[in-house]
Amino acid sequence: MILWKFLRSDQLGAHFRRQHIIGDYIADFACLPLRLIIELDGGYHELPTQQVNDEERTKWLENKGFKVIRFSNEEVLGDIEGTIIKIKTYINENKRT
Repeated sequence: MILWKFLRSDQLGAHFRRQHIIGDYIADFACLPLRLIIELDGGYHELPTQQVNDEERTKWLENKGFKVIRFSNEEVLGDIEGTIIKIKTYINENKRT
């Protein structure tokens, strides 16, 4: 997974876990200290039932204090630099010193 190559080993200044279980859900990537979850959405996320499921999942996670950032697979593959900038910006704005 191309995004994991940038998130692993604290390269962006925060520690991420891959496929981390939170409640009944498995987050694609989770930074627990910042309470940040990054989700990658493939084509099936465009299906109406999956959109409802994703919305419920996001609400549940947000109610537990997490920030969920979603990217489409196309966005990551087509603009990895822009994706990394968005993640890094969030990290820098929310990092506790």
